[in-house]
Amino acid sequence: MNKFLVAGAIASTILLAGCSSNTTALENNVQSLSDKVDALSNEVAALRAEQSSLSGDIKSAQMSADQAKAEAMRANERIDNIASSYTK
Repeated sequence: MNKFLVAGAIASTILLAGCSSNTTALENNVQSLSDKVDALSNEVAALRAEQSSLSGDIKSAQMSADQAKAEAMRANERIDNIASSYTK
């Protein structure tokens, strides 16, 4: 009976040792994946910041275009007024 008890204890120790090495490998894989998720999160944040900056540039360009259009219309009105004031 003692031989079975000793054999059971040895087998349990070997099984536990095997599980602990698998746990370490699993922890390493989880850490690797966590690092990759962190890196992707940082890239997404950078892309969002860049997109926000570009959106602001587009809005600024649109405002400049609108101002230029308004100024051109004003200039055309002045030219039309000058031309209509001259008569032959």
